[in-house]
Amino acid sequence: MRGDPRIGGVPTTVERLLPTEEAQALLELTREIATKELAPHVAAAEEAGTFPADAYRLLGKSGLLGLPFAEEHGGGAQPYEVYLQVVEEIATAWPSVGVGTSVHTLTASVVDANGSDELRGRWLPRMLSGDWLGAYCLSEPQAGSDVSGIRTRAVREAATGAAQGGEYVVSGTKQWISNGSCADYYILFARTSQDAKRGLSAFVVPADTEGMSFGAPERKMGLACDVTTQVLFDGARLPADQLIGEEGAGMRVALSALDAGRLGIAAVATGIAQAALTHAVAYAGERVQFGRPIGEQQGLQFLLADMAAEVERARATYLHAARLKDAGRPFSRQASIAKLTATDAAMRVTTDAVQVLGGNGYTRDYPVERLFRDAKVTQIFEGTNQIQRMVIGRDLLR
Repeated sequence: MRGDPRIGGVPTTVERLLPTEEAQALLELTREIATKELAPHVAAAEEAGTFPADAYRLLGKSGLLGLPFAEEHGGGAQPYEVYLQVVEEIATAWPSVGVGTSVHTLTASVVDANGSDELRGRWLPRMLSGDWLGAYCLSEPQAGSDVSGIRTRAVREAATGAAQGGEYVVSGTKQWISNGSCADYYILFARTSQDAKRGLSAFVVPADTEGMSFGAPERKMGLACDVTTQVLFDGARLPADQLIGEEGAGMRVALSALDAGRLGIAAVATGIAQAALTHAVAYAGERVQFGRPIGEQQGLQFLLADMAAEVERARATYLHAARLKDAGRPFSRQASIAKLTATDAAMRVTTDAVQVLGGNGYTRDYPVERLFRDAKVTQIFEGTNQIQRMVIGRDLLR
C-alpha cells in the first residue's frame, strides 16, 4: 500500500471532456507514462532530492514537452486546455516533474511569442523536442513579485572581432530558479537601462555560457526534485543575437508569459489535490475502526465530499482560463483566479487528506505527507496568492 499510486486498487484517473480523439490519446499516453514510469520512482527520488533527468528525457521523446506549440518547430499543435490537463496528470504522479514541465513550457513560450523568425528557427526545435530543458531567470533576492526591482545588468558593447552584432555583458544574481543548475538553457531578464517601464530585456542563455555559475540547491520544504538554485552572472558575455524581441521589452514579455505560467501552476496544484483525494478515498474505504470502514462515517464522508468539490472547482477554473486563451481572448484575470483557486484548494485538500489518514498521514510512509509539503509552495511561486488577489481586484475596478 505504502507509496502505491493506486492505493486499494483505486486509480488516479479523472473523467475528462476533451476536444478531439487525438487529445484523448495524449491523455491516455500521459497517464500510462505517469503511472508506470514516473510514480514508481517518486518516493525514493524525493527523499534523495535527485534531479529527474530521465523523466524529462522520456517526456520529451514522447512529445509531451512541446504540446502547445506549432508543428513548424516540432510542437504538438495542441490547445492550451489539452496541454494543461497533461501537466495535471504528470503532477498527480510526480509534482516536481509537473512544475518542471510547466517551467520549461514557460521558457519556450517566451521565445515562441517574442523571438524573431531567425531566433525561433534556431532555438525552438531543440526546446520542443526535449533535447533541451529550460529555466526561467526572473526573480532575484530583492525582486520576487516586484519585477521592477530587478538589478541584474546587461551592458551592450560594440561589435569586435567575431562578435558581429556586439555583445551584452551580464552581471547579477537570480534567485529561486527551478531546474536551477540542471537546465540546458535559461531565459534571462536583465536591466539594459534605468527606465522603469522599458528598462528590462530578455535573452536566451545556453547553460555553457562562460561567466555563469550556480548556487547550492535550496533546502526546501517540498518539491525536492524541483532543483532550485541561484544563477550567478559575473561578466557573462551574450551575443546580441540572443536578445529576445526588442531591447527594453522585457517587462511586457515577463508579465504576459506569467499569465500562461500561472495556469501551469494551477494545473500542477490540481494534480496534487487530485492525488491527495485519491489516497484519502482509498484509505477511508480500507481503514477499519469500531468494526467498519471509517468511510462509512458521515462526518468523514462530508470531509471527502468537500475535498472532491475543491478539486473539481480548481480544475474548472484553469480550464475556463485556458479556453479563453485558446480563443484569443483576454485571460489575465481568469489566470490569476485559477492560480489562486487551485493552489488554495491544494493546500486545503492535502491538509484534509493528512487528517483522513490520521497518524499514518503524518508519517513519510504514506504519500499524503509529501503532497502536503509539495502543495504549500504553489501558493507562493508564479506570484504569491496575495499578488493574485491584487491582480484580480485591479482588473475588476479598471
